[in-house]
Amino acid sequence: MTATDKLFAGSIPELYDQLLVPLIFERYALDLAGRIAVSRPHELLETAAGTGVLTSAIASRLPVQKRIVATDLNQPMLDRAAKRRDLEGRIAWRQADALSLPFEDRSFDAVACQFGVMFFPDKVKGYGEARRVLRPHGRFFFNVWDRLDENQFAETVNDAVAAFLPNDPPAFMARTPHGYHDIGKIRNDLTAAGFSDVAIESVAFASKAASAKDTAIAFCQGTPLRNEIEARGASLEAATDAAAAALAKRFGNGPIEGRIKAHVIIATA
Repeated sequence: MTATDKLFAGSIPELYDQLLVPLIFERYALDLAGRIAVSRPHELLETAAGTGVLTSAIASRLPVQKRIVATDLNQPMLDRAAKRRDLEGRIAWRQADALSLPFEDRSFDAVACQFGVMFFPDKVKGYGEARRVLRPHGRFFFNVWDRLDENQFAETVNDAVAAFLPNDPPAFMARTPHGYHDIGKIRNDLTAAGFSDVAIESVAFASKAASAKDTAIAFCQGTPLRNEIEARGASLEAATDAAAAALAKRFGNGPIEGRIKAHVIIATA
């Protein structure tokens, strides 16, 4: 992973929230929040909260007196999340590194992380921090994307941008969001971090978008893929157009639909 893989700044948070969240994140946020609600936590920590899609889903399912702390490494993402009116007064927002959490041992009943652990440079250390702040028998709820070829929009954009920049193809999508999908590896890392009970389920949905262009903008301009394109001196608009053309060729013009798939994990301390 490169330094820019974790950089969500500039216009990325806004485009991420407007386009990528409804495209691929909302369905999984509702799924994960439903699983969390069943455990009825009194105090919950969210890491890698991003622009707050999971935070919102959790808050809508837990009584208002429950404590929810949402953190992210990138302050611009938290700034965007804090603007959600449905979360006003409900959430304690805090900038924090999931690999060095600023909380006491055994502070929470549950820890949640939506599509964030793939960005941890040291997975075992990040899992160890989640376990440290969990109370005995507390649960760590998180999800990760499956392979790139199981996620059709991301795969198509990745291949199109690679063809657009053949001399130095960006590898962000395959390297980071879709680079940590091996179930055996995930289970072993959690065990190494001290979790004793690990349940993993693969969940697939259909992702729908208004157009190929919206989908191309979401991935090329609303993720750190943008940083890689711009670092190569290429035109961001031209790369986005190339991705849009590839999406339209594969899925058609007008509204499009593609498969998305992830693994959902619940680990007990």
